[in-house]
Amino acid sequence: MRTRIEEIAADATVSIWEQIDSYGASADGNLQAEVQTHCHQVVSAFLGSLDSRRDPTRADFPWTGRHAMRRVDLGIPLPDFTKAFRVGQITMWDRVLDVVEDHPQTKDSALSIAGQLMRTIEVGSSAAAEAYLEAQQFTLADQTRLARDLLDDLLEGRPPTVARRLEMLADVGIAEGQQLVVAVGSYAVPDDETGTRAGHAMLRTALNNPGRGLTVARHDEVVAVLPVDVGGEEKVLARMRASVASLAGHGVFPCVGVSSVRTGLTDVPDAYEEACLARRSLRGRTGVQSLSTMSTLDYLVQTHDRTARRLVRPEVRAFVQEDLAAGGTFVATLRQYVACDLNAKLAALQLHVHANTVYYRLERISERTGCDVRRVESIIDLLIAVSIISGSRD
Repeated sequence: MRTRIEEIAADATVSIWEQIDSYGASADGNLQAEVQTHCHQVVSAFLGSLDSRRDPTRADFPWTGRHAMRRVDLGIPLPDFTKAFRVGQITMWDRVLDVVEDHPQTKDSALSIAGQLMRTIEVGSSAAAEAYLEAQQFTLADQTRLARDLLDDLLEGRPPTVARRLEMLADVGIAEGQQLVVAVGSYAVPDDETGTRAGHAMLRTALNNPGRGLTVARHDEVVAVLPVDVGGEEKVLARMRASVASLAGHGVFPCVGVSSVRTGLTDVPDAYEEACLARRSLRGRTGVQSLSTMSTLDYLVQTHDRTARRLVRPEVRAFVQEDLAAGGTFVATLRQYVACDLNAKLAALQLHVHANTVYYRLERISERTGCDVRRVESIIDLLIAVSIISGSRD
């Protein structure tokens, strides 16, 4: 057997290429030589345990981790990696039988080492699977760090220059001068860390467009930079809304803001700010809000400053705060009245109340705030004040 190690390793490699498609399909020119080296090492480990009159141990497979990392890098799946290990060892047993054919007097010796070979297969396969999973976890962690670093570059308005980040940018389908949107999502964080990680993972999946776009969990939010084809904004939003809505079945209720369509990598910081503003407009409600679908009033209210809040008259502030604390009946009526183009009867139909109830509420609003709800200028001023106070209260 020892004189046939090179032959066994070569035959095992041929069998692996014949039986496992992912190996034969690999374009890496070094893979076949590396696999043959791996087979040679396994045969040597088996014979070494025989020489020592002992069972094989994990220590006999110190090179498995390096081979596992290479298979992960090349995209060889775990089932194929472990199958290749078994194919190699089956080839080894076939060669043991060939020796018996050539030298019948070795039959008893061959039978006595059958158990040793099975233990080699067991220990070696377990070591291979564990090494592969460790390599995969390392690669995923490395990819996560790389994605986070790339996102930091983009959010700082600094087009990436590091080769690996440029490669990742190309892999996710984002190029300079391309149209894109930024989405920012968050949700009520569970008390336990495991729930937080699971929620972030589900939210990443919901915002991600498979094969296109960069999606990263960052602090207490998930940020996605997504390429958009010309005229394809609605398609992106529709897919995102459906994905976010499906998370409710898993107990995750995120609010997601989406920027307007921007062009080029240097627009990512502004797009991020737009997405954050759109998310704030949801005021904690579950759903997806795009800046492109927000009204001018909604936008102005979300960008108000302290001066704007101070300009709200005390009587209006008191009225809104008291009504919101009591359930918001008058505020809801006012908003529905405006949505119905100041048509009280239509507002009553939408609110499922009698028209006289709406008239009564509008009169009470006028009395409490000093605003004439029949005048457009007054109603706009009142609506802005209500939105500002409601937003600051949320």
